[in-house]
Amino acid sequence: MKVIIRTDASSQIGTGHLMRCLALAHVWQGIVGEAIFVMATDAAALEARLKSENLKIFHLPMHLHSSEDARETSRLAQQLDAMWVVVDGYYFGSEYQQIIKNSGLNLLFIDDYGHADHYYADLVLNQNISADKDLYSKRELYTQILLGTDYVLLRREFLQWQGWQRSHPLVASKLLITMGGADPDNVTLKIIQALNMLDIDAMEAVVVVGGSNPYYEQLLLASQNSLFPIRLEKNVTNMPKLMAWADVAITAGGSTCWELAFMGLPSLIVTLAENQRASAQKLDEMRVSIYLGWHEDVSAAEIGSAVADLLITAHTRVEMTRRGQELVDGEGSKRVLRHLEAKLLKLRCACPEDGRLLWEWSNDPDVRAVSFSIETIPWEEHFQWFQSRLHSPNCIFYIGVNRNNVPIGQIRYDIEGYEAIISISIDRKFRYQGYGCNLINLGCKNIFSDSNVNIIHAYIKSHNQVSIKAFYKADFKNMEKTKLGKHEAVHLVRKK
Repeated sequence: MKVIIRTDASSQIGTGHLMRCLALAHVWQGIVGEAIFVMATDAAALEARLKSENLKIFHLPMHLHSSEDARETSRLAQQLDAMWVVVDGYYFGSEYQQIIKNSGLNLLFIDDYGHADHYYADLVLNQNISADKDLYSKRELYTQILLGTDYVLLRREFLQWQGWQRSHPLVASKLLITMGGADPDNVTLKIIQALNMLDIDAMEAVVVVGGSNPYYEQLLLASQNSLFPIRLEKNVTNMPKLMAWADVAITAGGSTCWELAFMGLPSLIVTLAENQRASAQKLDEMRVSIYLGWHEDVSAAEIGSAVADLLITAHTRVEMTRRGQELVDGEGSKRVLRHLEAKLLKLRCACPEDGRLLWEWSNDPDVRAVSFSIETIPWEEHFQWFQSRLHSPNCIFYIGVNRNNVPIGQIRYDIEGYEAIISISIDRKFRYQGYGCNLINLGCKNIFSDSNVNIIHAYIKSHNQVSIKAFYKADFKNMEKTKLGKHEAVHLVRKK
């Protein structure tokens, strides 16, 4: 199965969009199938890396980000029979999404600050700590939003370091400087100048120079004339190794902040773009990083002073490491993949052969605990009930299956006139992976189109917050609290 990833990288755009898409490509490639990048810019070093990792690249003509771009991307996705299109870039807006969706394709839109006027994508991902659902109030009913650092996309070279424990010297001396793949304002040079103002014993630094950075020769000269050892690293493919080596990092805002948090590397942030500011401020408030400010507003002397303070305060660095690793656990790419897979759910009608599986699902202890009748169901009783439901004209019974046709859950509608009551359960192996909301949405779409039902009721025990949340996400509205037998219940409704 294929996924098309439409993104770009250059000295003006930077490399962050492509690199986080590479993380998603890694997990898709490892579990599902083939990932294909579609680009309209030239980024030779990054393209060489993609090809070295068996990722295909298609180039579009240079009519960047236009409606023609969207149509060409759609055409390519259809030609390659892609299951998903992933789009990442600030220049892709509402019209671009709408064209992709009107082509009948599944769309994941990666966003950082709600820059589009309206969202038509199936999934919108904002992995930043400052992500807020209010940024996406103008979206389609079917659009699902994935917000926050639970969804941070980390490339596979980072995942090898899960569980690694950092040690902290009393006085730190190893510095990592990484200002993104482009650094068009050459803030890296200002930082080198700031460090040369310090008098720290045995201090040394590694400066990561991105493939799109036009100032390599100037930085090389500055490193050679430095008062302490500086090593330049260009087109780095093993960032976690450098982050493990370092005691402190100086970084731009952006995706690198999440990598540093995962690696537990205490960092100071200098923002290079306006869209980095909110996350940098939030990380500072949470004492994960120290935000020094906008690159034009902070002086070399202020940078140097902040670095010196952090190098000599081990307890601060220890706390920053703990908070960072609590924030980013490295499972974000897999969580996003599960949502992509959940959107590929299919429904089939329940058949007699499903009887025993449904009986086992019904008697799962967690299912019984949230049911209005908590007693274990005997097989004979279940068999008779199931047969009656299969042959009833007033019952629509579906089994949800994943892309491999493995049953993941059931959804049932008991119909009376123009109204129906919904019941749903998920196999315990597939819970907490986004399947519930998608199964509800798919079932409701089917019943509204295949029957005369125009109102669907859901009754859920008040303490079953996971299920209530799934129904809210599936556009059910809270009507009232009620009682079913001796149990308090929340009554939710969705209308056609």
